[in-house]
Amino acid sequence: VQRVPLYIEGALMSTSTTSTPITPAITLADVSFSWPDGAEILHPTDAVIGVGRTGLIGDNGAGKSTLVRLILGDLVPTAGTITCTGDVAYLPQQLILDAETTVAQLLGIEGKLDALTAIEHGDAAPEHFQVIGDDWDIGPRARALLDSAGLAGIGLSHTVGTLSGGEVVLTALIGIKLSGATIAILDEPTNNLDREARLRLWDIVDGWKGTLVVVSHDTELLERMDSIAELRNHTISVFGGSYGEYREHLAREQAAAEQAVRTAEQALNAEKHQRIEAETKLSRRKSYAKTDYRNKRRPKIIMNLRRSEAQVSAGKLRGEHQRAVEDAERALKAREARVRRQESIRIDLPDPDVPAGRRILEWRAADGPAHLMFGPERVALIGRNGAGKTRLLETLWHPESETYPRLVPHTNRIGYLPQRLDHLDESVTVIESVLQAVPSADPQRVRANLARFLFTGDDVGKRVAALSGGERFRVALARLLLAEPAHHLLVLDEPTNNLDLSSIDEVVGALVAYRGAVVVVSHDYAFLRRLGIDTWLHLGDGGALTVADEPEDGGL
Repeated sequence: VQRVPLYIEGALMSTSTTSTPITPAITLADVSFSWPDGAEILHPTDAVIGVGRTGLIGDNGAGKSTLVRLILGDLVPTAGTITCTGDVAYLPQQLILDAETTVAQLLGIEGKLDALTAIEHGDAAPEHFQVIGDDWDIGPRARALLDSAGLAGIGLSHTVGTLSGGEVVLTALIGIKLSGATIAILDEPTNNLDREARLRLWDIVDGWKGTLVVVSHDTELLERMDSIAELRNHTISVFGGSYGEYREHLAREQAAAEQAVRTAEQALNAEKHQRIEAETKLSRRKSYAKTDYRNKRRPKIIMNLRRSEAQVSAGKLRGEHQRAVEDAERALKAREARVRRQESIRIDLPDPDVPAGRRILEWRAADGPAHLMFGPERVALIGRNGAGKTRLLETLWHPESETYPRLVPHTNRIGYLPQRLDHLDESVTVIESVLQAVPSADPQRVRANLARFLFTGDDVGKRVAALSGGERFRVALARLLLAEPAHHLLVLDEPTNNLDLSSIDEVVGALVAYRGAVVVVSHDYAFLRRLGIDTWLHLGDGGALTVADEPEDGGL
């Protein structure tokens, strides 16, 4: 496989070609990869990703980004080969672009448009025709794709600085389609996108032709996939079906694996019991033989011969039973390896004493009646990016403000988790970080409670600077949920951004266990529904704050 880096203005992509195209889109043959320090990402692995839409999932740190770089050719496997059936385009998680980059540059068509303009002005230089190739209609095609993605108001000469984050991602995705790449890899494309941008991206994904590999923790996006590839325990498994179907299959598989473990345990116990019974019989025979020898019931030579034969027989029998036990132990170990031991946050929190009739929060618009939040309610604050949701949350800490819309607290026991986790002190340890937020707490009790947040043993002494994104989130969550006295209200701003699927499960478990009130800002409706939202609060353009009906699947 030969790979040549290709710079399409505004985004780094790569291409790969093979001399003999195959039906699968991406094939890994006996591929392994380890970093120079010995950290292993892939065991020798065989996997095939076919034409269509594939969701690539795995825990943070499992090696998804490394796998993508291997496919792109940025990294070389330690062993084995990766084969792609055509050009590979890549949409990175963070598009780092100059604000002055034009839409035409982001689409990768600026050179062709310039060549067309030159020819229209009478410049018939051969290089212009080479640049254009067969793309004489590139301008109208780009315009049609932008319009179909809901970007009708965006001109090719507009700069990136004038676009929203969602518009930049959608435009870059259209650029991949225009590039003609047969394989596209998207890395967390819905991160930080509001609901409207997500819906537009889903439309593009639904109509995608060719091969699309999507690295994502967005379950609604993963439901649109034709197959799911999971990177786990240094190997890749591919399942044909959507994420929901994959989860159902996994549940059945794990139930069967658990039953197989129980069966293997029973078999091992049976083998051990048989070995004990055999040893008991051998012991009795030995005792009888000694009695015969002492009483001289048979000739000495015969008794010595029988003793020798008995010793050989006993050794053989012990060996057979020991091998049977060892075989049963190996079978049990193999079946246990198939069972996933997914750790999850387990919290037994103090009751924050939020009775159902207690006023917790009030939201006020510029006109219209105020709305009250009572008791341990769950409120979702939704609305497009730029509508001012974070700014609205910040009015909680400025009761003197007269801006509208605004939130007015009826308690001073409020915990806040911002979008970014840069409020954590990088220089302290995990336990020190929690004690900073809960200075009156007993350190030993905090240490014990941190185990419920999956920080055990030496983990509590890790520096925050050395933690992964998921670990940082657990520290921030522990600082909130271990507060003394317990918070009456938790306010969470986009809590699932950059979390893997397992971490999202942990967050859901923690919040479901919390017995206070919760306000959550999120565009992840699947996550919100799992929390059991009582009230959906919509912040519209111009600051219109209204109580909304629960959105239908795919709705705004």
